Amino acid sequence: MAGGSGSRLSPLTKSVNKQLLPIYDKPLIYYPLSTLMLAGIREVMIVSSPNEIANFQGLFGSGDQFGISIEYGTQASPGGIAEGFLVAEKFITGHKVGFILGDNLFHGHGLGRQLAAHNQVSGAQIFAYQVADPRSYGVIEVDVDGNVLNIEEKPEHPKSNLAVTGLYFYDEEVIYIAKSLKPSSRGELEITDVNRVYLERDQLNVTVLSRGTAWLDTGTFEGLHDASSYIKIVQERQSASIGNPFDVARNQGWIS
Repeated sequence: MAGGSGSRLSPLTKSVNKQLLPIYDKPLIYYPLSTLMLAGIREVMIVSSPNEIANFQGLFGSGDQFGISIEYGTQASPGGIAEGFLVAEKFITGHKVGFILGDNLFHGHGLGRQLAAHNQVSGAQIFAYQVADPRSYGVIEVDVDGNVLNIEEKPEHPKSNLAVTGLYFYDEEVIYIAKSLKPSSRGELEITDVNRVYLERDQLNVTVLSRGTAWLDTGTFEGLHDASSYIKIVQERQSASIGNPFDVARNQGWIS
């Protein structure tokens, strides 16, 4: 999902989609695309607004340079994250789906193996991360055995400090669930409502990402700066490129 108005990053986003802003030495969208590739996903659809989609097509084309295929869908107006399923209906119907927000950055040792384990997901698999102030996120509450008890969108009084990240795996039912949703008070189809349906079906599973995994939300100026600093420091110290689709494709054996 690479839509949205990016209003929190204005004026940077007045002429440039936020997912095309640089995070150190790469466009932001390189990082979530690489995450899906690490999970073994080779068929991708990028969803963005009609006036932005050509920029993504110019950046990625068909995706064959990464050994993957990329298609494009347009979201006429910001109608919520879950509306992405409706845009991609023909693309995803009958398939299990990896779904990632274009402004989320993940990095950690063994992350690819951890994500690839969910390629054959039954129900829904979401990922949570411990944060100091979860009020700006979807917040998940779990019991001592890790079973999901509740999920709330941006609660004023969070019941836990586990924020739901922008990475999800769903089974084939997700398109039907998305089509059954009604807009929230914000007039949008909420991804939290999708997850609530799976919770009601007792099919919502959560993995709490370890502290050795970095999750960076780049929706604010501070987030952009912190992410760029993180990538710069780790790349220089490890002499490695993070979030590089070419490197991921080579390591996966998809390109020479």
